[in-house]
Amino acid sequence: MPRTPGCFSLSSATKIHFMALDGLITVNSLFSVALFLGLTANPGSAAAALPPRGGSCAASNAMAEQLVTFHVYSFSSFLFSNLIALSMKQTIRITHWPGTDGEDDDEFSDDARRFALGHINTVMLRAGILVSGFGSVVGCGFLMMALVNLVQIKLGRLACGSAYTLAAVVPLVILVPSALFIYVCLVFYSFKR
Repeated sequence: MPRTPGCFSLSSATKIHFMALDGLITVNSLFSVALFLGLTANPGSAAAALPPRGGSCAASNAMAEQLVTFHVYSFSSFLFSNLIALSMKQTIRITHWPGTDGEDDDEFSDDARRFALGHINTVMLRAGILVSGFGSVVGCGFLMMALVNLVQIKLGRLACGSAYTLAAVVPLVILVPSALFIYVCLVFYSFKR
């Protein structure tokens, strides 16, 4: 069967893509579970248990609404990313059936082998991984915003300058974007190789 430019079989570089998709799915699944559990918690009840603060330092209802909204956006971004990554993995699995890498396997008919010898378009595979990674980055951004709102609900608004609020938010706002920047740079670097 002639090879189409931009296509390859599983035996070349697809195993690396497959492992990258596995890692992406694992991380997205962990974040999705954490977000689902976070959505079931009632941040208002935790805030009510804290000692009362001055009126301007107490979190508003709008902040609690934003917390839930950011949780939902983050959850949907991770779910989107997971679904894209899972579909890419399934495409690789369907395209590469057992017995198609030169092994002599009598279980599969010639028709099944012809179907399985299809090639994966590397451009589409890379685009799928890029879209899935974009969904993860967006999900992390919304998760960070939700956590900032959660800290403000539990410890007081940032505008009040509470040392506890700043101590919780500043590392979050520095470390998460830094990690996302490194992740994006490494993804783009890997696409140029």
